[in-house]
Amino acid sequence: MNNQSIIVYNFDILFNILFEVKENLKFSLVKFNTENEILDLDENKYGNYLILTTKNQNFINKKIGPNKILIIDNTPIKIEKLIDLLNINLLKQKYNNQSEIILNKYKIDLNSRKIFNDEKNLKLTEKEIEIILFLNNHNKPQNIQSLQQDVWGYISDLETHTVETHIYRLRKKIKEIFNDENFIISSKEGYYLDE
Repeated sequence: MNNQSIIVYNFDILFNILFEVKENLKFSLVKFNTENEILDLDENKYGNYLILTTKNQNFINKKIGPNKILIIDNTPIKIEKLIDLLNINLLKQKYNNQSEIILNKYKIDLNSRKIFNDEKNLKLTEKEIEIILFLNNHNKPQNIQSLQQDVWGYISDLETHTVETHIYRLRKKIKEIFNDENFIISSKEGYYLDE
């Protein structure tokens, strides 16, 4: 969910202006013209998104919620100020989205880099979080080579000791704090998270 989208609803002039400068934007730009497009919105497709409109649309609030809507009613507005406003709102959403990821019986806060279970918590390194999220995003065991390539960005002929050491240390930390020996499971096919 790293992509960011601005959905311009029923605001053709603004869409056309943003479309003209789209190569300078840090988000994708989408145009919706009908209420049904909003009601049928696939949140997974647009990632971290913000709906941009000119007036309060009650049906949007009911379907989406007010934190994903930005109403532009103070016009005219400078394009630089508008783009800053859009980026700030998308950053706020990203921060809130990262504040709690549910992972089996754990919660991970990416902002504080902590994992929680009941009343216990554990501080994680950035690489440990990357390992956990990578394993969580795959439905089947991941071998050392895929971890090297996708988490570390290594080429396959490099040594595997780094991956094994990180996973060993992460498993040890989880066991010590949460008494969970099965958080990351090792099999012939690779590593995976316990469900």
